[in-house]
Amino acid sequence: MKIHIVTTGGTIEKIYSEQSGQVENVVARIDRYLQSLRLPDTRVEVTPLMNKDSLDMTPEDRDLIVSVVRVKASEAPVVVTHGTDTMVETGKLLKSRLPGLQYPVILTGAMTPLGFERSDGLQNLTESLLGARILPPGVWIVMHNQVFDVERARKDREHARFVSI
Repeated sequence: MKIHIVTTGGTIEKIYSEQSGQVENVVARIDRYLQSLRLPDTRVEVTPLMNKDSLDMTPEDRDLIVSVVRVKASEAPVVVTHGTDTMVETGKLLKSRLPGLQYPVILTGAMTPLGFERSDGLQNLTESLLGARILPPGVWIVMHNQVFDVERARKDREHARFVSI
């Protein structure tokens, strides 16, 4: 089975920059973590689209995400790694502009960057890959062992998780 991963940045891809002393989006890192997973009978194709904090995304960035996902989702499930702050906004745009999907489109991210202690990134990525295999067509958010319909999800900043509304 083929699964596309489209990377857009967000916390899941952030690293600590010694130069600035801050956590920043610098370079896509998903490939490194995919190599540590056992994915028999699954071919994962990664498309690094951008590496931005989702709060810095522009309407043009979201248009690009929609365009790329449209092409990828015509042939296989798609996982989009995305910053959690505006994940729902992008998910709703995907749902509105891509009616009649034949495969699931899953958005995922992390509250703590991959590679940091107690990061939720690898768990969310792994669960999203499973979701890509078993969820019906539509646009979903997969985080912290839960699946959310994009229309009924929101980020609960106080508890650092997503909840259904």
